[in-house]
Amino acid sequence: MDIKSELLFKIKNKTATVGVVGLGYVGLPLSVEKAKSGYKTIGFDVQKQKVDMVNQGVNYIGDVVDSDLSEMVKKGVLSATSDFAFIRDVDCVAICVPTPLDEYQQPDISYVRSSSEKIAEYLHKGMLVVLESTTYPGTTEELVKPILEKISGLKCGQDFYLAFSPERVDPGNLIYKTKNTPKVVGGVGIDSTEIAAALYRNVLESEIFEVSCPAVAEMEKILENTYRNINIGLANEMAIICNKMNINVWEVIEAAKTKPYGFQAFYPGPGIGGHCIPLDPFYLTWKAREYDYHTRLIETSGEINNFMPQYVIERASKILNRFKKPLNGSKILILGVAYKQDIDDYRESPALKVIENFEKEGSLVSYIDPYIPELKHKGKEYKAAALNAENLGKADLVVITTMHSCFDYAFIQENSKYIFDTKNAMKNIRSRNNIELL
Repeated sequence: MDIKSELLFKIKNKTATVGVVGLGYVGLPLSVEKAKSGYKTIGFDVQKQKVDMVNQGVNYIGDVVDSDLSEMVKKGVLSATSDFAFIRDVDCVAICVPTPLDEYQQPDISYVRSSSEKIAEYLHKGMLVVLESTTYPGTTEELVKPILEKISGLKCGQDFYLAFSPERVDPGNLIYKTKNTPKVVGGVGIDSTEIAAALYRNVLESEIFEVSCPAVAEMEKILENTYRNINIGLANEMAIICNKMNINVWEVIEAAKTKPYGFQAFYPGPGIGGHCIPLDPFYLTWKAREYDYHTRLIETSGEINNFMPQYVIERASKILNRFKKPLNGSKILILGVAYKQDIDDYRESPALKVIENFEKEGSLVSYIDPYIPELKHKGKEYKAAALNAENLGKADLVVITTMHSCFDYAFIQENSKYIFDTKNAMKNIRSRNNIELL
């Protein structure tokens, strides 16, 4: 039996051992699903705390069911380690590490590089490597493949297989999870695509869509999030224009939604956050420079979205001016610092920039978020205040930056002097004398 047939046999019969590098918001849910599907699964992470928690069956990711994790660990089908030597024991491994932007808004692929180097040390014949980390088109073939081949001495497509399959994780989504979200797979050669697709079909319930090469899969992921970035930018610009014209942008969007074709609703807000939408379009912007092309539309939408936290300050200043209060010295209460509703993730949250901008103006800022009892931003530590009448009442302005469904908005309205609602969270509150919308 050749190495391809042997690997496909192991995948089909679930005798393959699978690995996942990076046990964060992408890697841990994927590890749990692979274990639940019947594969012995080893998670790899450089953070000892995560490794220890997994091995103790303790969950730390919102999209993972606590009992699923603990059950898989108890059964002995899921474990975690920081020792990459165990890569030699796996047949298939997925790379699910962060790909942030550096201070110059350029892709930081150091985590992908270091993970590839560690895997390459223990890479063996008949093994599948899949990159899931969102990155610029060309990463799989221009970065990962040469590292794996050079260090291991093995040949891609002949001795081992390599593919890209972009993560699709929407934290807090109650309908679509790792298990039932369609997956795109593009391998280096037909064999790599076939093997990677076979693995995901054995793990997931969703459609597995095969594309011709890794670059197509890498680009489609960028398209997904650039599409959202640009349309959110449009919604934000509409909000600015509508405010100048004294038109309710939220009502405009609700009216536009009645069109059954050619329109999808996107909403304005204090900015964009999370691990994808604020970052991914810049991967393409950076890569496009290699081809002497300037991504004007993408960069313009990024400028609009990045301006929104400052726009919130400008609008807040005008509200406070009506009460003869300057930003300097005013007490500002931020409601919600997570980057989206009903989750505990504040990565790239626009609320952080809003807080930072208020403090630069001399405002006294506090925040309330039941999902995030404390946070750190640029070396400063914050602790959440309690949602009560006293804290609401002493604030000169309450600014809603995240629309958590657990907030009692009627209580907030009754006990606040004035509210600047950047998310239309108070839309069902009838008494609106102390509420202003973005």
